[in-house]
Amino acid sequence: MRILSVVHGGNVREGVFGEPVRERGHELVEWRPASGELPRPLDDFDAVLVFGGAMHADQEDQHPWLREEHALMERLIELQAPVLGICLGAQLLAKATGAHVGPLAEPEIGWFPLELTASGERDPVIGRLPRRFDAFQWHWYGFDVPPGADELARNDLCPQAFRVGESAWAVQFHPEVTLAQVEGWIDDPDDPCPDPEGLRAETRRRIAEWNDLGRTLCAAFVEAAERAAAAARA
Repeated sequence: MRILSVVHGGNVREGVFGEPVRERGHELVEWRPASGELPRPLDDFDAVLVFGGAMHADQEDQHPWLREEHALMERLIELQAPVLGICLGAQLLAKATGAHVGPLAEPEIGWFPLELTASGERDPVIGRLPRRFDAFQWHWYGFDVPPGADELARNDLCPQAFRVGESAWAVQFHPEVTLAQVEGWIDDPDDPCPDPEGLRAETRRRIAEWNDLGRTLCAAFVEAAERAAAAARA
């Protein structure tokens, strides 16, 4: 399969997600929406991963390319293409399916508990994760669950995951991040961290187990995309 990796910044990329994609023999093609047109026609891709970014889903005036990405997300939903949105990618997916996306009462930066819903436990992708776990988060905005979507995970602050139809997933947390990525975010003066050294130490303790969960989640999504590709060929 050929999988499109949509990235919005130099330090917001696929992280550990690249490992299960390549281990299963698939090609990962990176693209930045701000750079212009897709490197290949959308029909050439079997699945899409949409990662995070420093911008917000409602900042089309500052980042006009967000309008084109919004249209792309709508098209992916229309095609029922396998897609997984992460953080900003999840918010863009929510926005494209009619849900509210906006600032939270307080940001989630660091490690926060969440819990799968009953639908999440049954889900072929999100259901591969533990019922309860602490997730790495870095976001100021959140989303509502889109009309008709299944909420798959949540915590006390906001919804954390949903599925639209049978092929589009969104997670607010960051299952893809490596230690190097997190430490780069902590050191970024343009996006200040409330407790940089505390978060650095906690992340160093937790990151190995977290990366295992990230690989598990990505592998489950790739398996779902493989099933969709096989069904399309049948």
